[in-house]
Amino acid sequence: MAHKMYIDNMLSKKHVGGVMSAITKGEIFTEIVLEIFRLGGTLVAEGDEITREYGLTSARWKVLGAISLAESPLTVPQIARAMGLTRQGVQRLVDAMHKDGLLKFQENPGHKRAKLIALSSSGSKAYTKLDQKQKKWARSNSHLLNKEELQTTLSVLKRVSEQFES
Repeated sequence: MAHKMYIDNMLSKKHVGGVMSAITKGEIFTEIVLEIFRLGGTLVAEGDEITREYGLTSARWKVLGAISLAESPLTVPQIARAMGLTRQGVQRLVDAMHKDGLLKFQENPGHKRAKLIALSSSGSKAYTKLDQKQKKWARSNSHLLNKEELQTTLSVLKRVSEQFES
C-alpha cells in the first residue's frame, strides 16, 4: 500500500529545481502509455498460460478470436486490422494455423488472390474452450475493481484508441 501511495504521489507532483509542481497532462499520458506497455506484456504472458494446454499461443488465440468475433470469414488484412498487427505477421500465423488444422481457406468472390480465412471445426472448438477459460480468468482477475471503475477504464481506453485511429 505504501508503494502505491508513493506512485500516486509521484504522478501528482514532480520536482523542478527543488520545488514541487503539478504534473502535466502529457506526463500523465506518458505514464499511462508506459503502464499499458507493461500490462500488454503481462496479458500476453497470461494468454500464453491460458492457451498452453491447447498447444496454442496468445497470438494464435487472437487470430481465432478475430475470426470468431467477426462471425464470418475474413481476409488476412482484415484480421491484421482487427488485431492491430502487421499483415505479414498475421499471414505467417494463418499459414501455420491452417497447416495445424485450426483454420480453413475459402474462395473470396471479391478478390481472386486474397483467400477468406474461416475457423475449422477444431479451431472453433479450441476457441470455444478458450473463451470459457478466459471468462473464468476475467472473473477471478476483476475482483479488485468495481463495475464503475471497469466501465470508466474501458471508455477511456476506447477514446484513446479512437484518437490514434482517426
